[in-house]
Amino acid sequence: MAFVVIVAAAGGWNWWHQRPPYGPEALHLRSSLEFVTYDEAQAALGSAYQAPVASGGDQLVLGRVSWQPPPAPLDGGYFALFLIDKRSDLKPPVFAVSAPQESVGMGSAGVENKIPDRYPWLRGAGDVQVGEHDWRNGGSRLAIGDARASPVTFVALFPRLYRSQREFPIATAPVTLPDLLLALVYLGADDQVYWAQRLQG
Repeated sequence: MAFVVIVAAAGGWNWWHQRPPYGPEALHLRSSLEFVTYDEAQAALGSAYQAPVASGGDQLVLGRVSWQPPPAPLDGGYFALFLIDKRSDLKPPVFAVSAPQESVGMGSAGVENKIPDRYPWLRGAGDVQVGEHDWRNGGSRLAIGDARASPVTFVALFPRLYRSQREFPIATAPVTLPDLLLALVYLGADDQVYWAQRLQG
C-alpha cells in the first residue's frame, strides 16, 4: 500500500512540475516578418545596436514579436524564439536584437533537443544529425530571460554560401518568407518544455 501511495505521489508531483504556469493565449502574442536592406535593418534596431552586414546575395529578415505581461514571472525559465527554414530545418547563424543584452541572448541549449519530441513541427529546434554518431548545432535561436523585454525586434542573417562552405548546418540564402517558421517556446527553470506556439509559417 505504501508503495502505491509513493508512486501516486511521485506521479502527482511530476504532473504538477510539468504543468505550465500559463498558456500562450495569456500573452496575446503578435509577430511579423519581412525582408529588409541593411539600412532598413539598422533603422529598425536603432543606433544603439548593430545590424548584421549583408552582401553578395545574403538576406536580412526583420522580425518583431510582442506580448502582454505574463500572469506569472519566468522564475529562472525563459522564452526561446526560433526562426527556422522549414525546407532544411535549420536556423540562421546570426541575429541582432534591439533589447538589453542581459534580457535576450543568442545561441542554443541542450534542453532544446527535447522540443521536437513533443512538437514534431519544430524539428529544427534541436541539433542536426550530420553523421551516424555526430550531431551539430543547426544555427542560433534567441533566449529571452526577462518577460518585460517585449517587444523584441530582431534581424536575422541568411548568408549565401559557396558550395565549399555548405558543410556548416545553418540556414542560408536564398529563402522566401513562406519558407520560414517563427515559433515561441516556453521552457522552465528545471528543463520543462511547457509549450510551443507557432507565430508565423
